[in-house]
Amino acid sequence: MRPPDAGDNSRPLGEAEAEDLLRCICFKTGPPRTVGVELEWLVHEKHDPRRRVPDDRLTAAHESTRALPLNSAVTVEPGGQLELSSAPAASLMECVDAVSADLRAVRSLLDRDGLTLAGIGIDPWQPARRLLQEPRYEAMEAYLDRTSPCGRIMMCSSASIQVCLDAGEEEPGPLGHGRRWQLAHLLGAVLTAAFANSPTLEGRATGWRSTRQAIWAQLDPVRPIAPPLDREPRAAWTGHVLDAPVMVVRSADGPWERPQGLTFRRWIRSGAPRPPTRADLDYHLTTLFPPVRPRGHLELRMIDAQPGADGWQVPLAVTAALFDDPEAAERVYRTVKPLAERAGSRPAPRNPLWLDAARHGLSDPELHAAAVACFDAALEALPRAGASRAVSEAVAAFHERHVLPGRCPADDLAPQARGTSRGKEPRP
Repeated sequence: MRPPDAGDNSRPLGEAEAEDLLRCICFKTGPPRTVGVELEWLVHEKHDPRRRVPDDRLTAAHESTRALPLNSAVTVEPGGQLELSSAPAASLMECVDAVSADLRAVRSLLDRDGLTLAGIGIDPWQPARRLLQEPRYEAMEAYLDRTSPCGRIMMCSSASIQVCLDAGEEEPGPLGHGRRWQLAHLLGAVLTAAFANSPTLEGRATGWRSTRQAIWAQLDPVRPIAPPLDREPRAAWTGHVLDAPVMVVRSADGPWERPQGLTFRRWIRSGAPRPPTRADLDYHLTTLFPPVRPRGHLELRMIDAQPGADGWQVPLAVTAALFDDPEAAERVYRTVKPLAERAGSRPAPRNPLWLDAARHGLSDPELHAAAVACFDAALEALPRAGASRAVSEAVAAFHERHVLPGRCPADDLAPQARGTSRGKEPRP
């Protein structure tokens, strides 16, 4: 879903004002009413997906896509991945129908140029290469290179499905924002396992069902992790944001500075190299990549891109049903709550629960049992959510093909993706 209006963002920002802004803009509470989805796609040659698409062809395809009269916002990721971000929809089916129509138009356009959208969590063949030469991505690449090559892979080779849901009600209960925050960080591991779809990197198996999630988990020490879940959500997120390192200090008329060890809180207090503004805080928020990011709504970021023209509808439908139907939300929270013991004290996605979900998918017995219960609850809730017969049948088919036998889409890919791992696999 598109982010909220930034408002007045040009004047210097004080620490108390920054804390107030984060508490207000990141958890906007109220009865859950809207749903959205952000779909990232790799763009491949239609008849030879292993062949790299030349940069000029890829750029021309992006420009043509942006010119289409779509309901969704179209953006391009650093490696040339195409992203469609829906407008907030009043119902699951409104979202599905609007995005489906946009995707048909995009696919028809690309097909005429011999290109196709590929729903895979990590490009399985091409090494990471950055297409967009913009200051933001140059700074991000330089910053993340300090830790490992994973930043480049994340930026240029990954694709995900991000489900966007309202933060929830202020009051406690199945639809309360505190409960939904906790649910997202436990159910998120189940969603990672069920929809894992990235077992291969540069033509070799990695040993992970979701290599994409493994890569994200090790971007750097702070940016990909969740704040402490034993604190009130607003306070936890506010502290996490202000105490996270600043990736870059932007400049309109000179090189962007890349400070080391400067947190946003310290930047406010010191005022150096210049006083930060609301625009800097908004930008800083976009450089944090936790599995659940509060942006007024909750942005669930742990799901790999899915195969097939309509494969994206299944995780969207399942997630929306489990969060927004009160009966399903209560039932699923009871199902996943015991997983907190396995997660332990380490933050997602670096705790044992999330790492096992990314590595093993639904071959993990505890995650398999939880996924079966979650899909059962979703299938019961979808008719109450007004889901079409086609969407309900797609979820049921995924349940039969993958969830019940303990498989995930990664298991459908080439046998080499399930075999021996490559020489140097991701190691969160």
